[in-house]
Amino acid sequence: MSLPTSQKQWLVQGTGEGFSTLVYQDGPIPEVGADDVLVQMQGASLNFRDLIIPQGKYFFPLDLPIIAGSDGAGTIHSVGSNVTEWKAGDRVLPLFNQGHQKGAIDTAATRTGLGGCVDGTLRRFAAFHRTGVVRMPANLDFVEAATLGCAALTAWNALFGLRRLKKGETLVVQGTGGVGLFGLQFAKAVGATVIATTSSAAKGEVLKKLGADHVLNYRENPNWGDEARKLTPNGEGVDHIIEIGGEGTMTQSLRAIRMEGIISVIGLLSGSPPKENIIETLSRLCTVRGVYVGSKELLEEMVETIEKHDIHPVLDKKTFTLDTAKEAYEYMWAQKHFGKIGIKIE
Repeated sequence: MSLPTSQKQWLVQGTGEGFSTLVYQDGPIPEVGADDVLVQMQGASLNFRDLIIPQGKYFFPLDLPIIAGSDGAGTIHSVGSNVTEWKAGDRVLPLFNQGHQKGAIDTAATRTGLGGCVDGTLRRFAAFHRTGVVRMPANLDFVEAATLGCAALTAWNALFGLRRLKKGETLVVQGTGGVGLFGLQFAKAVGATVIATTSSAAKGEVLKKLGADHVLNYRENPNWGDEARKLTPNGEGVDHIIEIGGEGTMTQSLRAIRMEGIISVIGLLSGSPPKENIIETLSRLCTVRGVYVGSKELLEEMVETIEKHDIHPVLDKKTFTLDTAKEAYEYMWAQKHFGKIGIKIE
């Protein structure tokens, strides 16, 4: 396929109120260096970070203006002269932090995030370094695969990046966002018990259908941490917690966690945790760990598990297109979604 002379793309021009700085414009097709691959993007999805970047609320490095989008998937259109591991036609998804290849992340790698410091996925064609993509799971379509780069990899890192969640252990996942739902699916794939928290009975029924062993309604029971502990063998507490809420949930997570358990902090949706929680980590003898997505090594491992267990992401009932991506931002900001929001790029 011959390349067009320009393409449509979403650009974050700066920061401002709402999504006023998110602009749909014509842009160039990126040049492909000797070590690059040119990917025809065919799917994308939104993450909470995508929503707060144009609002100036993101706390990791930014280099604006920047092409928006953290997640995507597509087909390689062409490769640079030094590229031997990829060929035209390969189905791939980009690594979120392009510089995080394996092991622990370092400061330099935090400055290689798509849609923040490196041009992102909300465009028809994108160039990546040959080490900055991995193969798509064969069992997923492009929109499904486009949900994996941030939310799924964050959940995978939380459960398997520091100390691996094992069969028979217990995980608490909070809410019905992308990270929590992927965490639930990955935990069930390895034979763990999952306690899910939610705010409504209807969402609770969906969580049960996805495999949650127990569902706790945190509106009906704000002290759900004590209840979660009671659901574990001998009441000793849960092994892993994917912590999303911050101020509104950390106290309960600390009540639920067992000695030497791990609380993976993914977000602070309800504000920063109270300072007394820091002292309580000592009395609970647990590890509280911040997680910033994950490495290429972990992403490749996750792709294999998704294929092996035929795991499919939970997608919202509404799918958007590239030209309506701003509507997707507004839809997600209004919290009208359940699961991941997909964007089809044609």
